Amino acid sequence: MIIFLLIFIFFNLRNFLKLKKGEKVFKQKKLSTFNKKNLNNWMNLTKKERYKLSKQESMNYLNKRKILLEEIRKEYKKISKGKSKKI
Repeated sequence: MIIFLLIFIFFNLRNFLKLKKGEKVFKQKKLSTFNKKNLNNWMNLTKKERYKLSKQESMNYLNKRKILLEEIRKEYKKISKGKSKKI
């Protein structure tokens, strides 16, 4: 009976600790960009959080660059059409 009670307490304690760890994982730290003001916040992030944040910033930069490139191409087409009509 005592052994069963100890095993029951052990499993409940283990599940409780897993829940506490899970809460820390799901707690998201909001950090928009890296700069001198938030250096300490950046360093307090875990390795995975920093990786996700840098990956997200990289994707945002890539999207902005694609949009800018499309705009440049449109402008170039307008300019080249205007020059060809004059000649």
